[in-house]
Amino acid sequence: MEDNASPSMLRRRLRTELRTARIQGNLTQQQVAQAMEWSLSKMNRIEKAKSGISTNDLKALLRVYGITDKERTEQLLALARGARRSPWWQPYSDVASAQLLQLIDSESSSSAVSHVETMFVPGILQTEEYASAVLQASYSENSDERVYRLVDLRTRRRELLASVNAPKFSFVLDESVICRPVGNPSIMRQQLRHIVSVMELPNVTIQVVPFAVGMHPGMQGAFELVHFEDTPDEDIVFLEGARGDAISDDPAETAHYMEAFRQIKGVSLSPSGSMDRLLKAADDLA
Repeated sequence: MEDNASPSMLRRRLRTELRTARIQGNLTQQQVAQAMEWSLSKMNRIEKAKSGISTNDLKALLRVYGITDKERTEQLLALARGARRSPWWQPYSDVASAQLLQLIDSESSSSAVSHVETMFVPGILQTEEYASAVLQASYSENSDERVYRLVDLRTRRRELLASVNAPKFSFVLDESVICRPVGNPSIMRQQLRHIVSVMELPNVTIQVVPFAVGMHPGMQGAFELVHFEDTPDEDIVFLEGARGDAISDDPAETAHYMEAFRQIKGVSLSPSGSMDRLLKAADDLA
């Protein structure tokens, strides 16, 4: 078990092991739930990695599955313990929405992330100064502490981009994102150059949709798709709006946004063309 693996990733690994063991034992979820004296919903939550499982429950479950090998049992118990650790983002629950924290949790165990933005630089790509300028404009004058902690959350979130086994990130930015002044010219120039530096990561692709394209599906609002290689039917879409954030795992809705992303990406500048556009925008601020 990797030390840097998130609780969400460990839950997904454990559920895969447990689901495989159940299927190999020719058992249904209902049969296991009855044997464990659980509700079917609890069984379902564990197999969907929505909740962890205590070590005592896991030991009993392994007996139901006929798993007695000591080494394998210890490996699964270690996964269960790790999966129940508090994630690093938990202390921010009083300043960030539950949906945003759920998104961060999902990103940490995902295989790929696809993000369209039409207003501001995506949070995970923001510099501290840019994030502070955006958040200060969003909250009242008496929210300095909240702004400070949200900036800290965004800064720590950036670590995922270059982490071990990081997801593949694909960002599409409307040209207005890189042209809209945020803070002062120095902050904006630093932000644009930061984006260019992130483009050097092998798992990150950033493209710009030029104004010349005109209207495109992204004009309806920013969205982020989080993909899971092991269970593509559990992909989610995150929508950020003035009335609050929202997350959906409805396959029809995620498929709709995936098609929208494909269309927007298709009319974007190439990664190299996008880098040239970002560098020019930064130079224009010099």
